[in-house]
Parts: sequence; structure tokens; C-alpha cells
Amino acid sequence: MSEITITTVLTKSDLNKFLKFQWEIYKEYPHWVPPLLYDKKHILDKKKNPFFEHAEMDNFLAWRDNKIVGRISAIKNDLHNQYHNDKVGFFGFFECINDQDVANKLFDTAKAWLLNKGLDVMRGPANPSSNDEWAMLVDGFDDDPRLLMPYNPPYYLELVDNFGFKKAKDLLAFSIEAKDLKTAEKVKRVAELAKERAGLKIHQMNPKEFNKDLEKVKYIYNKAWAPNWGFVPMTDGEIDAMAKDLKPLVEPSLVYFGEVKGELIGFALVLPDYNQIFKYMNGRLFPFNWIKLFTMKKKITWSRVITLGIIPEFQKKGLDAVFYIEAMDRAAKLNIHRGEASWILEDNDMMVRGALAMKGVEYKRYRVYDCELK
Repeated sequence: MSEITITTVLTKSDLNKFLKFQWEIYKEYPHWVPPLLYDKKHILDKKKNPFFEHAEMDNFLAWRDNKIVGRISAIKNDLHNQYHNDKVGFFGFFECINDQDVANKLFDTAKAWLLNKGLDVMRGPANPSSNDEWAMLVDGFDDDPRLLMPYNPPYYLELVDNFGFKKAKDLLAFSIEAKDLKTAEKVKRVAELAKERAGLKIHQMNPKEFNKDLEKVKYIYNKAWAPNWGFVPMTDGEIDAMAKDLKPLVEPSLVYFGEVKGELIGFALVLPDYNQIFKYMNGRLFPFNWIKLFTMKKKITWSRVITLGIIPEFQKKGLDAVFYIEAMDRAAKLNIHRGEASWILEDNDMMVRGALAMKGVEYKRYRVYDCELK
């Protein structure tokens, strides 16, 4: 068999090859949603993405017979290691033909890079961090991914297992339907009681005060998620960049805050599932595909609860149910009657119970893998 060679992505031409290789892998997978090339280029731009103010990354291509057969990124996230006081490195943007030798060559390349940085665990996939696309789909291949959620061929699971990766943590996605929520009268009563007892007031974002509301997001995000496994605080620059990217997709009524006695205690970011539009763009937003964001918006049938956070002092008081019910009620007014709550750590009992109480059904599962570096 021909030799497998690895090259480092150095030029714009290399980067285009790196990005477009996905189309080769997924041409036989109808549920894959092509990513927007513009967005991926921005994520990988070390000069523009504030992630690289505290992280390093190199991208690699695998070749055989002058043909690309795989890709991978090796990532050192200093903020992660400072926060967790460990030496974990990451792999990401992994794509590979169904060939164990190619996969092994890619993982070995990332492994060697991480070892050279003094790290002792390789975790992933992270594209490029847990604040972005995170984990590998292990169950639920017969459905399109919701917005900002990953998708991969089933054979990837065998490739990572055979290399020696072990499960680090599973992440869950729950499907919640408005028609099922209507039967959850007990949950609604409990939620209303919790809302009254706490004196919780809900108000949606004000587009005219976007920057002011963004400061509220910064306050809640890093405080509410701090106890979670794998959490890495987002810098102000990263939150600003995320907000700029998501602003054109935001539906104001689906971004809302909770206050108790004038104190900010939680927020939810829910987005219409624009993947239902992106699927028909084939990775291109310009010159004319952006028009579809407006002409096809009313055809969106799903929403995704991207973040739902309550600061620790107000957790375990039933207020998560209030935020979930708000999400479904507000989405229903936009004629969106199905929602995905994701991703939720498998051992985050409070959020899992909350999703189940909303008559949610676990319909997809994602896995983060670890491999010790020796």
C-alpha cells in the first residue's frame, strides 16, 4: 500500500484544501450540513479569532498517492490548563477516510505535537474548544444536526476506539416538542410556583441595547457554567466575537434574562435552527445565498437551546423549568414547535432532570474522548 505522508497547513491554498476535504468525506451522507466556509476560515484565522490570544494550533493534512485522505488539528489551550491546573491538549477538525492506518497517522501526528508542548493527555474532538463545536456524534446518525452541533460518519467511532481513545464524557441532546409540553401541566404548575416564590421576572433582549445586554451575558456565562466538567471561561474578546457572529441569526424574543429583586440570575440563548437553511447553501453565503436567510426563515421548524444558565445561588429551585417553558412558548409564537436542548453533560443531573420534566427525549449522544500521551 502506498505511503501516507503528513503536511502542515501553511498557505491559503493549504487551508482551502483542509476545509474542502469535508465535501469528499460527506458526499454519501445526506444528513450532513455543509459548514459555511466563511465562518470556518474565521475560526481558523489566528490573527482574527481571539481564541488564539491564549491558544496555539497547527493543522495537518494526510496524503496518499497525491490525494488528501484525512485532516486533523493539534491544539494547546493555555486558558484551559490554567483554569483546570492540568496538562490536557486537544485534537480537532478531524476528518478521515475509513482507513485505520490513515487515522493512526493523523492521531500520531497530533500526539507528537502535543507531547512536544509538554502535555500528557489528548482530548477531543474540539473545534477548537469546548466553547465551540465539541465532541463526536455516537448515537443519532439518522437526523440532521441542529445549529452549531457536530455530525460525523459512524465509522469514526471505530477509528478512535482502535487508536486507544477512551470515553471522557458523554454529552446529551434532548428533543422537546410543544405538543408534548402541553401535557406537562404539573411541571408548569411547579414552574409557576417556583417563579412566584423566587419573584423571578423574565425580560427579553433589547436589540437597541445589544452591547448592554452582552455585558449581562458575560456576567452570567462564566459564573453559571464554572462548575461544569470541561468548562473554560470565555474571554471578553471571545464573547464579543461570538456575539458578532451570532447577531444576524438572533431572534430577540428567544434571548431572555431572569432577574430576582433586580439581580440578574440567569439567561437563555435560543436560536432558530438555521442549519435547515445552511444545508442548501453548500458552504457559500455569498454572493446570493444570504438572501435565503430571509426567504426561507419561515420554513424553520426547529430551535436549539444553546445556553440556559442560572447562577449557582439560584440553581435547584425549579427555575430551570421556567426558562425551558419560556423557550418553547416563545418559539411556538414563531411557529417553531420542536426544540433541541443541547449539549447537556450526562452527569449534570439538574439539567437532565429539567429536560426530562419538559417531556424531552434523549435522541442524540455525543462523546468526548481522552488518550494518554506516552
